[in-house]
Amino acid sequence: MLVVAKQNPSKFKVHHKLISHGLWFIFTLMVFIALVKLSLWQYGRGIEKQQRLTRIEQLNQQSPLSLEQIVLLSTKQTITETTKDKATENINDYPVTLSGEFDKEKIFLLDNQVENGSLGYRVFQLVHSGDYKVLVNLGWTQGSINRQELPVFTPITGSHTFTGHIRLVESGIMLMAQNLTNAAWPLRVQQIEINKFSELINQPLLPFVIYLDQSEALGYKKNWHPIVMPPEKHQAYAVQWAGLAIAWLVLMIWFNFFNQDTDSRQNHKKANSNNNASAKPSNKETPDE
Repeated sequence: MLVVAKQNPSKFKVHHKLISHGLWFIFTLMVFIALVKLSLWQYGRGIEKQQRLTRIEQLNQQSPLSLEQIVLLSTKQTITETTKDKATENINDYPVTLSGEFDKEKIFLLDNQVENGSLGYRVFQLVHSGDYKVLVNLGWTQGSINRQELPVFTPITGSHTFTGHIRLVESGIMLMAQNLTNAAWPLRVQQIEINKFSELINQPLLPFVIYLDQSEALGYKKNWHPIVMPPEKHQAYAVQWAGLAIAWLVLMIWFNFFNQDTDSRQNHKKANSNNNASAKPSNKETPDE
């Protein structure tokens, strides 16, 4: 005869409770760590932005470099690839002055640029300066409600001497690659891609763009800022995420103690009920002897 051992319900309950507490602890810790990391990331971004603003202020106190000097800095040979990247990064935000001839045909229109609620384009025009070819950001121009129509503007022609600042192009997120085949000028683009543009025009472009200074008469509306989100905003976000992390931790600790207190009261009530039941006298009459 097969005998099936009965499982102790109290042991099963304890085992189930331990698993539940373990999962609760892991979940609480993971969310807390994620919120803390977000806070530290925002804090770090704020420090980076502040350092960049300080650097830009220091660079603006210097005389602008020539395009040849900028190219020399950007192609500086170093021992390791890591230090080479750092050397290239150092040219960002440098003031530059150059003389060059604007190519009235090779114009790139960067799409989806908003100014005071109006949709428009940033105009990038090719400039020939000696042996170098570089894209120059001339500013913002109003777009048309009809997306089939390109903006009406007057390209810059002839040779000019102007000043600006070096900007290394930051790659954004694109859902699909740009199709630059059968290009018609001016060319509407979704992102500035130096390598693809070089192949398109069959001329090597310098690996950066030049943003015209706002004091320059050339170009259109110059509404750019080196820092889109100021350091103070990053710091505010860091405090916000840190506050959420603390609030989450306090809430989950309170929830845990509340559950333990509820379980304790229920167990106490059940124990009292069992004690009362066992202490209750029997209603059966005993026969007389």
